[in-house]
Amino acid sequence: MFVLAMRSIRQRPGRFLATLLSAFLGAAVIMTFNSMHDTAGRPGVDPVSAETLRTAAGVVGGYGTLLVFFAVASTLTVNVRQRAAELELLRCSGATPAQLKRMVVGEAAVVALVGAALAVVPAVLGGRLLLEVFRDSGQVAGSVDHSFGVIALMSGIDITLLASAGAAFLALRRATRGRRRHGRARSFLAYGALAAGTAAVCSTFAFSATDGALMAPPAYGAILLSVGLALMAPRLLEGVLGRLAPGGASGWLAVRNLRQRAGDLAGILMSLILFTAVSTATLTMQAVESDAVAASGLVKSVDAKNLETLNFTVVGIIVVFVCVMLVNSLYAATTYRGREFGQQRLAGATPGQVLGVVGAEGLVLTVVGLLFGTLAALAGIVPFTVVRGDAVLPEQVFGVWAAVASIGAAATLGTSLATARRVLRTPAVRAVAATA
Repeated sequence: MFVLAMRSIRQRPGRFLATLLSAFLGAAVIMTFNSMHDTAGRPGVDPVSAETLRTAAGVVGGYGTLLVFFAVASTLTVNVRQRAAELELLRCSGATPAQLKRMVVGEAAVVALVGAALAVVPAVLGGRLLLEVFRDSGQVAGSVDHSFGVIALMSGIDITLLASAGAAFLALRRATRGRRRHGRARSFLAYGALAAGTAAVCSTFAFSATDGALMAPPAYGAILLSVGLALMAPRLLEGVLGRLAPGGASGWLAVRNLRQRAGDLAGILMSLILFTAVSTATLTMQAVESDAVAASGLVKSVDAKNLETLNFTVVGIIVVFVCVMLVNSLYAATTYRGREFGQQRLAGATPGQVLGVVGAEGLVLTVVGLLFGTLAALAGIVPFTVVRGDAVLPEQVFGVWAAVASIGAAATLGTSLATARRVLRTPAVRAVAATA
């Protein structure tokens, strides 16, 4: 099966580009931040600098691991679904389910290793730049030199490899075993995340305004709530679509398509919810905290600077990964609809009408993702603001939310329409015949 996996990659490398990009970015992030562990372990590094470097590596490295898994899983899920006919043909030709799993997991492992190898040089450069940021802010002594060693290299390779293999196994298992059992597990995890997030958010009121750990409960609570809502993405989308009364042919067809593909679009909606919630909550709470410290006339401590740097870094990583996940998933899903677009055009629809339907679909997805992501973010922002100050809803949230919403909408609508326009360049008859 390994030989078959290599042959599949060589024959159609284009289908693995999205997975390769996700693995490359994930390995680069993991290696970049875990190189801080190598740097902290160098002889002569003072304890304060070492603690700062290890904290950055631990926190962002953990986020990076989760993001690698979700990014690779989203692309592999689309890949496996689009190859359903090919996998079924192999099964009918005598391949066992275990052999198919080894083939798909083997493909993911090979792609992950290539992505990790390509990420080494960017990770070395990224680690140096990150250390410069810590030096310039005074969080790390200027005498500390960057080191890229065994911890960075092995963590990047091991985590990327395990995440890719695990994501491939789960994607294939879901495709072959159906959605009922998977839906029960998803519901259990979703309700667990919502319960834990609610508890974390409520615990914010047990802290005082000057407590150094005040931001942690609402931030983690908002993240857990967004994870719970993201896991419920298909159900949320179906609930919203059931209450829509679209006008015009494009709107009606868009809602109909979304209802039929609600499960397939879950990954896209999950990305939007997580991106909106984590970015809005983290950046807003950090802005409130910074303004409160500035108003008091106090100087930020080293711990406060570390937290601020980590917050901005985590959000930056999330923005990059979510955009990659959105672009990869939307590109793959829209490209796969070439036959559908061809049939619509043969039935009398113009290219402009097809683009109108795609745009309406993207708009609905964007609105739903922003809506539930904002609710999760506000669940953390409001308790934090009430305890930290005397307001319920901080004024900083409006500017942050506008920026987050603009990025999410641009990634979703821009990718959908650009890819659909590219697919529509193929003549309708050829598109239908090529995928029939």
